[in-house]
Amino acid sequence: MTVSTHTERPRRRGLLGSAAALLVTAAMALVPASPAAAHHGWDGFETNNLVYIAGTVSSEGNWGDPHSLFDVTLDAQLPANTPELPIPEDLSGPEDSVRIQAALAYDGRHDELEVIIAPPWWSSSNGLDRTLEVGEGFQGVGYINSTDDGLFRPVAFWYGDGNAPVNQVIGNTLPVRAPLPGTAQASGPPTRVPSTVEDPTELTPPAQGAGNADNGSGTQTWLVWAVFGSVVVVAVAAGTFYVRRRTRDDERNQDA
Repeated sequence: MTVSTHTERPRRRGLLGSAAALLVTAAMALVPASPAAAHHGWDGFETNNLVYIAGTVSSEGNWGDPHSLFDVTLDAQLPANTPELPIPEDLSGPEDSVRIQAALAYDGRHDELEVIIAPPWWSSSNGLDRTLEVGEGFQGVGYINSTDDGLFRPVAFWYGDGNAPVNQVIGNTLPVRAPLPGTAQASGPPTRVPSTVEDPTELTPPAQGAGNADNGSGTQTWLVWAVFGSVVVVAVAAGTFYVRRRTRDDERNQDA
């Protein structure tokens, strides 16, 4: 028995549509996750425990939005707490500066930590107007990540031979004003600051700062979308060609 071509056409087109949808889904899987998906807010860190680290930058890092990342190899010997360093102006108030100065030295299991800081457009107006170089000195006071103890986020850091200070919080308030080490309240819950305190990595960069974003990431994203577009165009063209060819074959069979 011969099956009507009118029945076969919708079936073939349905299969073709499913194949095209599968190609689109596969192409979408190639698109990298947005940088925001890798975001680490203050709440993801042990903000009741400021620690001090010192060492040298050991990787070229990734500099862009919404944050920059690089590695620091720690010095073998660290002082008991933060040495005398210039406090960033925005954190020079007594409630915050005393906590930075009292931060105890890092005593974790890692010899190298990954450091996450605010994006270049933010850091450039707060003391760091360039990328850090491998081998350059680095000191920081901040927090260890709650789930990844190899990740460190400073509230302030110092770089280079001159120990240039860089602020990493908005305004003049630490994310958490925890009790000072050694005080009777040190084991109690930290005192959280008002919710109006923002996170630099959550801010939208100004329009003129768009050019400061990581060019490598932008190029990669453009390339992936170009591949995605090519896959869609090829799928549509192939589908159109297939449908037209099958239509001509069906018409010839009917004429015969």
